Amino acid sequence: MKPNVIVALIVGLLLGFLGGRVVSGPSSKTDAAKPAANSPTAQAPGRRPVDPTVFKVNIEGSPVKGSPEALVTLVEFSDYECPFCSRAHATVEKLQEQYGNKLRVVMKQNPLSFHPHAKPAALAALAAGEQGKYWEMHDKLFDNQKKLDEASLEGYAKDVGLDVAKWKADMANPKFQDIIQKEQTQASTLGASGTPAFFINGRFLSGAQPIDNFRALIDEEMAKAEALVKGGVPASQVYAKVIEKGAEKAAPKQNPAQQAAAAVRKVEIPSDSPVFGPANAKVTIVEFSDFECPFCSRVVPTLTQIKQTYAKDVRVIFRNQPLPFHPSAKPAAEAAMAAHAQGKFWEMHDKLFTNQKALDRASLEKYAKEIGLNVAQFKADLDSGKHKAKIEADMSAGSAVGANGTPTFFINGREFVGAQPFESFKKVIDEEIAKADKLLASGTKPEELYGKILAANIAAAPAAPAPGAEAEPPVQKVEVGNAPVKGAKNAPVTIVAFSDFECPFCGRVIPTLKQIEDQYQGKVKVAFKNQPLPMHANAKPAAAAALAANAQGKFWEMHDKLFTNQRALDRASLEKYAQEIGLNVNQFKADLDSGKFNAQIEADSAEGQRLGASGTPTFFINGRTLVGAQPLEAFKKVIDEELKKAGAVAADGK
Repeated sequence: MKPNVIVALIVGLLLGFLGGRVVSGPSSKTDAAKPAANSPTAQAPGRRPVDPTVFKVNIEGSPVKGSPEALVTLVEFSDYECPFCSRAHATVEKLQEQYGNKLRVVMKQNPLSFHPHAKPAALAALAAGEQGKYWEMHDKLFDNQKKLDEASLEGYAKDVGLDVAKWKADMANPKFQDIIQKEQTQASTLGASGTPAFFINGRFLSGAQPIDNFRALIDEEMAKAEALVKGGVPASQVYAKVIEKGAEKAAPKQNPAQQAAAAVRKVEIPSDSPVFGPANAKVTIVEFSDFECPFCSRVVPTLTQIKQTYAKDVRVIFRNQPLPFHPSAKPAAEAAMAAHAQGKFWEMHDKLFTNQKALDRASLEKYAKEIGLNVAQFKADLDSGKHKAKIEADMSAGSAVGANGTPTFFINGREFVGAQPFESFKKVIDEEIAKADKLLASGTKPEELYGKILAANIAAAPAAPAPGAEAEPPVQKVEVGNAPVKGAKNAPVTIVAFSDFECPFCGRVIPTLKQIEDQYQGKVKVAFKNQPLPMHANAKPAAAAALAANAQGKFWEMHDKLFTNQRALDRASLEKYAQEIGLNVNQFKADLDSGKFNAQIEADSAEGQRLGASGTPTFFINGRTLVGAQPLEAFKKVIDEELKKAGAVAADGK
């Protein structure tokens, strides 16, 4: 899966997912504070370089932890409900231990809209700060990230010793709403649209990256700061000096519309898809969307504005791309197509997005009645699965053109990813209208416009990157250790997979790994390591079940069972799978009850984090990183390169 698509799916989820790679870090607290002589560790081989741009990140009024004379200031934009922020929180705590009074941490709030408890949690922390206990509440919130409801927040207020009545009153104070709004605006202006985002002496580091990446940048900035102090700048003024001429906003090159518009795809327009706008429009927008996706909902007002602004020049074609981890998305898509069969797709479309959290069958029938459908026919269509084939065809077409995340748009074939603002759409639409006007002036018939513009855009587009371009040359030392392994013991290529049994992308890549196993018999072995993500409640129990099966010599049989039945990972189901694959079920149960494998799972997760495997699946192919459920060709490219190297080494050794 393309990384930019994953970003569109889950926003803050994708920034943590694609952090930089690991370099060797300092071996002690003393070493941590010292940069390598004449060679800043931020430029070490095997690590993506950090942009040298310094941003002016003001910190007045924000919670601060650390000495005002610290030579390095780390500003974090965070979200208490974001799992990657929680992971980064542990990293920041380690950095504070290692660097002591040379590092100070400043917190800013950026609660993401699809995390319902994030903003109340941010308000709770700021209100605790009024009583001098911001950081105590901050730690409580991250330690209890899955319990951020109102009652739990009040419990934490009591735990940290707050005057709860005052705390409640402060939470309702509009000034904290204003602070959060200003800090979110600041984050957006600086180009930090997801969480967590860090500015280390003004330099941007995005995502829950490995601790060595933080150390490298901190060490580089520490060396600069020490030089300033030697030059006469007081330590307390170093940060102000460093950022005084910094950029106040992200450079225009970061505009996602400009980046997205470079890719062009030939996107077909089925005759049975819902359409809004004139048939001979100058611009055709094909939208791949999911009725349960919060980003798809967020872009609806923008599309309405486009329809109003360009009523005569733009048509919008809707195609379904219900994502596998949205359980109500497919039924909602069927409801929309059933409404389309009665000529009321857009009415149902608006109902579904307006009521995105109520997409159960009873609600769908209620919406059908409200928009004036023949409800009996609507129910019959849903019961018969009449529109499933159409939805599957849309999904296949979306996958074929790379629309694996939602929303994804193709504007006259130009790929445009995410819930972007009207101005970003407008720029591309206006460019396409200008092309259409030229063609019409030269005699092109209106009905031929889309085909001709599409062909011209494809011809003018830069060459697509080679499959597997996401695989990076830097090599890391990744030990197999006690991980379950499948394949020849002496295979020249080792793939270490960090995976999560509840992750849909991990499930999606299993057939690809089977193809690799079949095609590279004797040449590739696969080691499995557990990386259960915190937002997947059943991932850790499933990992324990797999290791309990491994203890009885049947890891891969359980592995396959779990991925085949990814939506049924409760305890009863795990015991059922144990019986089905012939385990000693009593021993299996005892192992689960004892928590026997928790330490191994935690060790795998910690190792994954250290290596930069913040999201799943992440693979290390002879130490080279390949992120996501990528196609077979992406794996083959790296495997074949590694086999070639192995062959060359063998030849040299003869």
